[in-house]
Amino acid sequence: MLDRGELPMGLTGQSTWLGALKNEYSMNDAVLDGVVIALAGNPNTGKSTLFNSITGLNQHTGNWPGKTVTLAYGNYYYADNKFLLVDLPGTYSLLSNSVEEEVARDYICFAKPKACIVVADATCLERNLNLVLQVLEITDKVVVCVNLMDEADRKKINIDFEKLSAILGVPVVGTNARDGKGIDELMQFVYKVADNQIQAMPLKIKYDEVIEEAVEHLRPYLQNIVKDELDSRWVALRLIEGEWETLDTINSFLKSRLYKNDDLKQELKKANEILQAKYHGTDEIRDAIVSSIVRKAEEISKMVVSFENKRYNEMDRKIDDILTSKTFGIPIMLALLGFVFWLTISGANYPSEIIAKVLFRIEDILTDYCFRWGVPEWIHGALVLGVYRTSAWVVSVMLPPMAIFFPLFTLLEDLGYLPRVAFNLDNFFKKACAHGKQALTMCMGFGCNAAGIIGCRIIDSPRERLIAIITNNFVPCNGRFPTLIALSSIFIAGSFRKFQTVIAALALLGTIIIGVLITLAVSRILSATILKGIPSTFTLELPPYRKPRVGKILIRSLLDRTLFVLARAVIVAAPTGLIIWLMANTTVENLSILKWSGKTLEPIGHLLGMDGYILLAFILGFPANEIVIPIIAMSYMATGSLIEIETLSALKELLIDNGWTYLTAVCTMLFSLNHFPCGTTLLTIYKETQSLKWTAISFLVPTITGIIICFIVAQTIRCCQIMMLL
Repeated sequence: MLDRGELPMGLTGQSTWLGALKNEYSMNDAVLDGVVIALAGNPNTGKSTLFNSITGLNQHTGNWPGKTVTLAYGNYYYADNKFLLVDLPGTYSLLSNSVEEEVARDYICFAKPKACIVVADATCLERNLNLVLQVLEITDKVVVCVNLMDEADRKKINIDFEKLSAILGVPVVGTNARDGKGIDELMQFVYKVADNQIQAMPLKIKYDEVIEEAVEHLRPYLQNIVKDELDSRWVALRLIEGEWETLDTINSFLKSRLYKNDDLKQELKKANEILQAKYHGTDEIRDAIVSSIVRKAEEISKMVVSFENKRYNEMDRKIDDILTSKTFGIPIMLALLGFVFWLTISGANYPSEIIAKVLFRIEDILTDYCFRWGVPEWIHGALVLGVYRTSAWVVSVMLPPMAIFFPLFTLLEDLGYLPRVAFNLDNFFKKACAHGKQALTMCMGFGCNAAGIIGCRIIDSPRERLIAIITNNFVPCNGRFPTLIALSSIFIAGSFRKFQTVIAALALLGTIIIGVLITLAVSRILSATILKGIPSTFTLELPPYRKPRVGKILIRSLLDRTLFVLARAVIVAAPTGLIIWLMANTTVENLSILKWSGKTLEPIGHLLGMDGYILLAFILGFPANEIVIPIIAMSYMATGSLIEIETLSALKELLIDNGWTYLTAVCTMLFSLNHFPCGTTLLTIYKETQSLKWTAISFLVPTITGIIICFIVAQTIRCCQIMMLL
C-alpha cells in the first residue's frame, strides 16, 4: 500500500556509503583481498566464535562507512584460494528496524559477497529460520550453518540436515564452533557455492493471493530496471510494504533508475488498487509479510526438528524463574555484584603492593642512572618523578583490580547472566522513559565508561542512545574504584574490627546502588526535557545458560579489556604527571601553583563538604581518575611529585591530620561518583555523537548533579550538627 505519493529522487551511488564500501571491501587491498564471504546470524548463535575459529588471528575491525557499527573481517585460505570473511552485526531480521539490521541487509544486498553464511542456533532453530528465510529472498548464494550442536546434543535435540537442506534449497551444515567440529565441511560448501559448483534452488515464501498478485504485477517492470543486480521479487515486496528507507538505498545502488522510471510509477498505482481490496495501509501489509515468514519458519522447524526430551530446557526455565523473578531477581543481582566487589577488594591489595614495590624499585634505578650520568635535576624530576611515577601509580593501582574484575564480569557474560540483568532492570528504565538495554551499557561502564559509551550502539533509538551516553558516567569505572575502595575501607569499614573487607564491599555496593538510582532519575529528567519521547520496545533474548570457557575468558578479559584499558590510561596519565610536577615545582611569590590553586578553590570545596585540594585533584585527574588520591596526598604533604602511601592506615592518618571527617569522605565519594567524565570517555562521546553539543552536555550533567548532591548533603549534615549542639 503506497501512501508516500511521488517517489523522491535518491542520492547517487558515488555520494553514499556505497563508494566507501567498494573501496574498503571490494578492491584488491594488500591485506583485505580475496573472495568475499558474508557471515550473518542472530545474536547468541556463536557467530563470533565461528568467525574466530575460521579466521584465527588474521582479523581486523572497522566501522561501517557512515555508521557507528563495528564490523570484524579476516582472511582465511581454503583449496589454495584466499577468502575474506566479513562478520556482520548480529540481527534478528533484515527489516531495517535498527542500524544493525540495516547494515546486515545492505551488505548482503549491495556488497555482492560470493556467498553468505547464515548462522542459526540448533537449540532454537524455529526462531533463527526467520532470518534464513529473509536472506534467501535476497540471494541464492547461501550456506546455512546450524551451530551449537553440542548444546543441542546435550538437550537431546535432533535435526534432519538433509531434509532441511532439501526444503530450503541450499546447503545446510551442523557445526560446533567451540570445538571446531563441522568447520571443514562448512568451508567446503562455501567454496563450492562461491565457485558456482552448486546451483541452489532457494525456497521462496508464498504470501497470500493479494500480495502475490501485486508482486507478480510489478516484477516484469522491475526486472527491466534492476536487471541482474538485485532480485526483482524482493524489490517488489519492499515497494508494496512501503519500506522507504530500504527503497532509498536501492535507488542509490541503481543510480536513481528506480525513482526515475515513469512506467513503474503507473504500475505502482495499479498495484495499490490490487492491495486495497484487502489491506488498509502499509502496516497491515508488513504484518502480513512478517506473519507469513514466521508461520513458514514454524512449519519447517516442525518438519526437521525432533526432541527426545520434550522438557529439554526445563532446567533453564527453573533457573530463570528465580533469577528473573520479581522477588529474588534484584536481590540475587545485588548479591552477585557485591560478591564480585568483595573478591576485587580482598584480592587486589596484595598484588597491587607487589607491583608498586617493583615499579618504584625501577624508579630508584632510574634515579641512580640520572645521578650517574649527570642528568639535570629538573629533567629527572619531570620525567622520573612526574611522568614515570604517575604512570607507575596508575599501573599498580589499576592492574590488580581490573585483572580480577574483568574476568569475573566476563564469566557472568559467558554464562549468559548479563541479559538477565537487563531483564530485571528493564521495567525501571522503562519507567524512566529510557531503554532496557541501557542496563547492559551501564554494566559495561563498571569496567570503563568509554567502553560503556561504545556499548550504547546496541540501543536503536537515537534519543534513548543519547540518554544512555549522557548518564553512563553515573556508574563508577575502574579508575574511580581505587578512590571509592580506599575511602570506604578507611572511613566506613575502618570503624569495624571484623569483616572489614565485607563492610567495604557493602559500602561500595551501596555507592553503586546510589549511582543506579541517580542514573534512573537523571534519565527521567532528560526524557522529560531536552530528550522528550516515548520509550521504544525491543526484543531481549535470554540465551541458554552455557558452560563458561575459562581459557578464552581469561584471554579475552586480560587482552581485550584489561591491558587495553590500562594502556590507554597510562597514555593519558603520563603527560598529566608532567603537568602535576610542573605545578608543584613552579612557585609564584613563594607559593607553588599547586598550593595556590588549592587555596583558590577552598571556598567552593568547603560548600561542597570538601576542600580546595580535593577539587583540584578531581580537575587534575581529568585525564585519569586513578590519580585523584595521589594528588590529594601530594598536596597535603607539600611534595614536588606524586607519592605512594604504603598502607591505608598511613593514608587515613594523613587525611585526618588535614581536616578530613566522615562528611569529607562521604562528599568525596559522592563527587567521585558524580562528576565529569575522564578525557578518554569524553573523546569517545564526541566520536560516537559527532557533536560538541552532546559532548558538552555529557560533561555538564554529571558535574552539576555532583555539585547539587554534595552541596545538599554537606549543608544538611552541618545544619543537623548545629541543631544538636544547640
